[in-house]
Amino acid sequence: MPERDAASETAGGAVLEAREVVKRFPVHGLGQLGRQVHALEPTTLALHPGRITALVGESGSGKSTLARLLALDHAPTEGEIRLDGRPVRRTFRTKARRAYYRQVQMIFQDPFSSLNPVHRLRYILSRPLKLHGHARGRAELEEQVLDLLQRVELTPAEQFIDKFPHELSGGQRQRVAIARALAARPKVLLGDEPISMLDASIRLDILNLLRRLRDDEGLAILYITHDIASARYFADEIKVLYAGQLVESGPPDVVVGHPRHPYTRLLLDSAPDPDRGGFLDGTSLDGGLDDADPDGEESLGEPPDLVAPPTGCRFHPRCPLARTECLTAFPPRSEAGDGHWVHCWAHEPGTDA
Repeated sequence: MPERDAASETAGGAVLEAREVVKRFPVHGLGQLGRQVHALEPTTLALHPGRITALVGESGSGKSTLARLLALDHAPTEGEIRLDGRPVRRTFRTKARRAYYRQVQMIFQDPFSSLNPVHRLRYILSRPLKLHGHARGRAELEEQVLDLLQRVELTPAEQFIDKFPHELSGGQRQRVAIARALAARPKVLLGDEPISMLDASIRLDILNLLRRLRDDEGLAILYITHDIASARYFADEIKVLYAGQLVESGPPDVVVGHPRHPYTRLLLDSAPDPDRGGFLDGTSLDGGLDDADPDGEESLGEPPDLVAPPTGCRFHPRCPLARTECLTAFPPRSEAGDGHWVHCWAHEPGTDA
């Protein structure tokens, strides 16, 4: 992304930003010396208070890698992470790292493995309150743990506080995971496929809970998903990531209603249509490319090998609109208006697509 595009992308009071971040992972094994997985190309993303940004793409696109860079699980190979406009150093002392996690919390995909099964909810929720200095004394801890359970709609809270995780349903466990994140009193929630392992009947309830938290508490939320249908319902902004490259971004209705990148169109062809009731009635809230028929016309081939990725636009081996330029250079950003932009040679000035 050109520098001017990166600046415009992060302007306007972002609480958490990735600026031109790149991530390479070394390949281990016999004969692999010097080889790398090119997981993420220069990528800029900004999260703003009171807004939900959906990061959409199929498995292996780099969505979770970007989230883990923002969560400091990985250090960027290039680029920087900024919190409240200040660069975050790649190495912290424990105190500084804890201060970062007080503001940035992650909600993991699997509610069955993200909670310690040997502890009751009282302990699971009181521990972050103690670690971040938000409560002292048994009475204050009890009051705040009950309040957290109420905020995630596990009521009456007194009936849940002494339960073990195995006594809860998947949806209830994910609510506890959200409550644990809220215990730090963060500004940012990073949701890595937070509903994909839940029953279809309760996925919408979890999304509505997160949306209410955005409205009531002004949280900035990153919602990672391969299901563009749920992103349209839930998010304020959709960003489409393919093989480590951001290819399209804009308001949900615009991106879904008028997609400009061929990969976005592929995602839409593979997803349930919310206008036909394909996910609001609970029949599917987790379609997307991962569940598409591998023999179907919409698959258009396989994702690339990121150890030796295609040059230029990485989608070009699968793209019906590919041209010579696509093989040699990643396209610059083309503005489509209303905050909608695309990286595609077919949408350069003077071209039609």
